[in-house]
Amino acid sequence: MKTILWATLTANGNYSQSSPENPPKQEALDDFFAQAQAAGNFIVGRKTFEGMRGNGGPGPFAHIDIVVVSRSAAAIQGVKVVGSPEEALGYLKEKGYQSALISGGADIHNSFLDQNLVDEVIFNVTPVMEGKGLNLLIDTEHYQVKQVQLLDCKPLGGGVVQLRYAIDRTVG
Repeated sequence: MKTILWATLTANGNYSQSSPENPPKQEALDDFFAQAQAAGNFIVGRKTFEGMRGNGGPGPFAHIDIVVVSRSAAAIQGVKVVGSPEEALGYLKEKGYQSALISGGADIHNSFLDQNLVDEVIFNVTPVMEGKGLNLLIDTEHYQVKQVQLLDCKPLGGGVVQLRYAIDRTVG
């Protein structure tokens, strides 16, 4: 199964932190909806899912399998809850999916990267710079280099640029 990590980053490389003063760019949101539709699923952390869900209801994800990775939540109505990245991928593979979209939460992203479970990354770089933010960490124990190959680079509009890389999973 091909795993694709999707993230919105700032121009200085941090995770983009949404706020009333800095709302998410519509172009990046539209891209996420398109990527989730294409995969038919997405994997997300509990805190990020709760933020996405807002006032409840399925919204644009009514026909998409959502897998929430959580060590504390036993069940969330309308989604599959699992305890680990491997369990999330196993569930989607069992359902017959060819790819899995890993969508959010720095902890989820870092756990998939740390366990060498990511084949591709999609970074939507927004035209802002933030002094404080979360980062992607490939390995929390050591300094590690991961080789990547640029697959695509395209503007999405509104100053957002999408970078898509393949990750060499044979090293590390």
